[in-house]
Amino acid sequence: MTYDIIIIGSGIAGLMAAIEAKNETNSVAIITKSNIFKSNSSVASGGINAVLDEKDEVEIQKHIDDTMKSSKDLGDKKAISYLCHQAPLIMKKLVEYGVAFDRDENGKILQRSFGGGSSKRTCFVGDSTGSAITQALIKKAKLMGVDFLVNHFVMDITKIEEYISGVVTLKKLDSTVVVYPTKAVVFAGGGYAGIYRGFSTNAQDCTGDLLSVALRAGMSLQDMEFVQFHPTGFAKTSYLVSEAARGEGGYLVNADGERFVNELGTRDVLARAIFEQMRSGKKVYLDMRHISKEILETRVPSLYKNAYNQVGIDLSTELLEIKPVAHYSMGGIASLMASSEVKGLFVCGESAALGVHGANRLGGNSLLEGAVFGELAGKKAKEYAFNKEFLPIDYNVVIKNMDLVQRIFDGDCSKNFNAMRISVGKIMFDKAGIFRNESSLQEAFDYMKYLRLESNTLHCIDKSKHNNVELISILELRNALELSEAIILSAMQRSESRGAHFREDFAFTCKEGNRHVLIKELQKGFFKVHYEEGGLTKWLKKILT
Repeated sequence: MTYDIIIIGSGIAGLMAAIEAKNETNSVAIITKSNIFKSNSSVASGGINAVLDEKDEVEIQKHIDDTMKSSKDLGDKKAISYLCHQAPLIMKKLVEYGVAFDRDENGKILQRSFGGGSSKRTCFVGDSTGSAITQALIKKAKLMGVDFLVNHFVMDITKIEEYISGVVTLKKLDSTVVVYPTKAVVFAGGGYAGIYRGFSTNAQDCTGDLLSVALRAGMSLQDMEFVQFHPTGFAKTSYLVSEAARGEGGYLVNADGERFVNELGTRDVLARAIFEQMRSGKKVYLDMRHISKEILETRVPSLYKNAYNQVGIDLSTELLEIKPVAHYSMGGIASLMASSEVKGLFVCGESAALGVHGANRLGGNSLLEGAVFGELAGKKAKEYAFNKEFLPIDYNVVIKNMDLVQRIFDGDCSKNFNAMRISVGKIMFDKAGIFRNESSLQEAFDYMKYLRLESNTLHCIDKSKHNNVELISILELRNALELSEAIILSAMQRSESRGAHFREDFAFTCKEGNRHVLIKELQKGFFKVHYEEGGLTKWLKKILT
């Protein structure tokens, strides 16, 4: 089946893109590798940043300044200005689509403080903001006639020269490789923090598959070294303790009962401060005992419920042990205002490096980025596809993927791919996590290189082709290993500390580092990694014109 426009990903970015791309005459589909309700957006809890009055230039400028400051000199001023100026308009659109933001007695949307923000600008729906937004957008997309292709694992794209022509997927139901010819594609498949399995708020299948697809298509990734570690996750389960908990007045205390850090500081500062306490042998806790039970049950209901259900803690009377966990990836596919190196391929959300986060994302900006640039990507895809013809499919790519699937089914395997996946998460957290150095990064790289070779020998024990979970897990592992190498090499290239990237052997920020790191896979296992030359915007403008 053919579609004029294909969106990959069913989070806020993908849904906004699909809604904007759809009109009365074209065909638009969303492809998602599981069900439509599963995405990082749907579990994002804290809120979405926005100045509600589009004419309030003073507060909008504060939002711009806070975002630029958090980016540690790596933010793109044009993209950040666009993000913050679009925020009031996006909020109106979300309300129109049915998102029921919390309001005061006068009907005004409530806003809370968030880390790194100089004003209260984070709008919310309790502590289930992402879920409320995605559900409203799914309903809107369905009403508009967007098709949902669920349980399709994207393996590759096909191109004719530098023009997109199709999307190659694996249909989970029967393990068949299916190609969908299309005129335009939007990548909105999320980030790669799930690679840090066991030490991440992300689901284990958040392995950055589309970034691996981009590498195989000859595209560049940007800023892969910047992985944001959220300062507060459940110590036992890694469940996210939303910044809303600290925005509502929660304290961070160590085992001695001491508050040791400003709870509303930026996430990189808090994560390192907490990890330092842990390295010194002291556990760290979230303390909300001074907040009324009524506030806890109304403002952070999901946290209150899950603290009790998961670890048996009553937040109104007990301390909750927490730890930093991999949460968000600032790096992604190199792009300029949602456009990529491939003609007809647009990127948004956590898949993209759009320049709005730089070295450290400002809390509350991720849902906003997804909505704002998802909308922009959808508009651009619709404009691009208008009056375009379908291009031929490169069936060499399709056949290559069919052969790969068959090889994974053929043969026997005694290796435990699940154990390999767990070890990837541990090594990445220990050696390429909150603290890094040349030695630890080299150790991590050598281990990933070894595992990548080993992954070529993995086969399905279960030979059934009906909903084969092993097949998808093996493909995700291969992608995770490819991206792990890209993360590590990018971290080795950046010989300084900046934002979420902290090198113990280079514990300073240098002017030479005010540039993006780009990485491209020249052939399987061989990368070119370098600092941008002449400015990323200049480089991309040259490609895109």
